[in-house]
Amino acid sequence: MSLAVVLVEPAGPLNVGSVARLCANFGLSQLRLVAPRCDHLGEEARRMAVHAEAVLEQAELFPDLRAALADCRRVVATSGRMEEEALPLSSPRECLGWLTETPAEPGALVFGREDRGLTNDELRQAGRLLHIPTGSSYGSLNLSHAVGICLHELQRDDSAAAEAPSNSNEPCERSGLEAALGDAEDLLLEVGFLYPHTAEARMGKLRALLQRAAIRDEEVALLRGMVRQLRWAAQRHCP
Repeated sequence: MSLAVVLVEPAGPLNVGSVARLCANFGLSQLRLVAPRCDHLGEEARRMAVHAEAVLEQAELFPDLRAALADCRRVVATSGRMEEEALPLSSPRECLGWLTETPAEPGALVFGREDRGLTNDELRQAGRLLHIPTGSSYGSLNLSHAVGICLHELQRDDSAAAEAPSNSNEPCERSGLEAALGDAEDLLLEVGFLYPHTAEARMGKLRALLQRAAIRDEEVALLRGMVRQLRWAAQRHCP
């Protein structure tokens, strides 16, 4: 599978090493670390990785989640909560089944910080939000345990996904969507639809809407063409 495991700002080297080992256990080689808060190549991480040191050494580092997801088409993020206007939480089986519908296309499975998970802005970059059901008395899972549960569930569906027919409605690449949203935000600020102090929140709602729609590459191209034409028209009629 062309799948990346993405850890956002991991703080514990033991967790990072354990996740590297899990990636090797389940046949995944792409580990991406977003602004790690620990030494992922240090002694503690290597000790937990055991025979998966190669995964640690080949791990890619990114400054933020958008950069880590730029080449991905399907993104699943793990969460325990979310604001109303974004995606609903779904089961591991549902989310991971969707993620593996087209195994040849690049995808990502995103896990948040050990202490506070993912921000709402980060969650809005996913096409599905995965929630692992736990007991009501203590629902917080260790990061590496959560990764292990998801990768085990992922492998259960791997064979079926490999035999699935290709999907012509494949979601767009993340970098294209983010570029289109950037163009749209600039224009909406220029014409006064957005204001600097509210732009982030309103664009977050637009991002969530497009994620729910699983917008495709050709639709992103249409959106960017509309923005360019509207900017041209606005500039043409300026006094």
